[in-house]
Amino acid sequence: MRFRPCIDLHDGTVKQIVGSTLSDSDRNGLVTNFESEKPPAFYAGLYRKDNLLGGHIIMLGPGNEKAACEALAAYPGGMQVGGGITPDNSHVFLDAGASHVIVTSYVFNNGTINRDNLERIVSTVGKDRLVLDLSCKKMGDHYVVATNRWQKLSSMKITQNTLAELSKYCSEFLVHAADVEGKQQGIEKKLVALLGNCSPLPVTYAGGIRGLEDLEIILTEGGDRVDATIGSALDIFGGKVPYADVVAWHRNHVA
Repeated sequence: MRFRPCIDLHDGTVKQIVGSTLSDSDRNGLVTNFESEKPPAFYAGLYRKDNLLGGHIIMLGPGNEKAACEALAAYPGGMQVGGGITPDNSHVFLDAGASHVIVTSYVFNNGTINRDNLERIVSTVGKDRLVLDLSCKKMGDHYVVATNRWQKLSSMKITQNTLAELSKYCSEFLVHAADVEGKQQGIEKKLVALLGNCSPLPVTYAGGIRGLEDLEIILTEGGDRVDATIGSALDIFGGKVPYADVVAWHRNHVA
């Protein structure tokens, strides 16, 4: 299990946002936990110094491309990037230093998976450099993939069969538990266990992590097969959990 760092960008600035409040129609309802005065390249440089590989930069809406490329340039080959990625712009971020590109909305149209788009992005960037974002919300007994900055639910449930089928097209999965993202109120244990039991590929979980105790829960529930990222809880993002402690935990547990 690894700690995977993150950089969330909104309007070109590093922010930590409560995921369930993202909306195209109501920006006044957006709940922001933290807004940094430091540029995104500062955080990428920090992760590079601590040799934390496989983190992700997420562009939450338009206007973040320049900031993302600056972060990628500060840690070439060390971070993935997602948010509005298509075959037409993927090369911009790969050329800027992204190790992988992350896609969701491009392959989900009108609530269903678009196989043609999935095939096109795979043929453009290659399976080995593609991460599928299966961020989700809980609906009844199931977790359903949510797209368009978690505003639109798809018809795809996260199951063993779904993960097996989609693993043919990518090298990793990224899964935000959108209902608890940014709330620091605890993780979705059932989702972590589902990913640990069923994912045939490396998978990173995000959402609700409050500190080292939740990393231990993910380690146990995920069977040491699920990586984790922490956002709002970290002191570098205005939280109370020392980033240095998380790095130390990572070094003691990395597989």
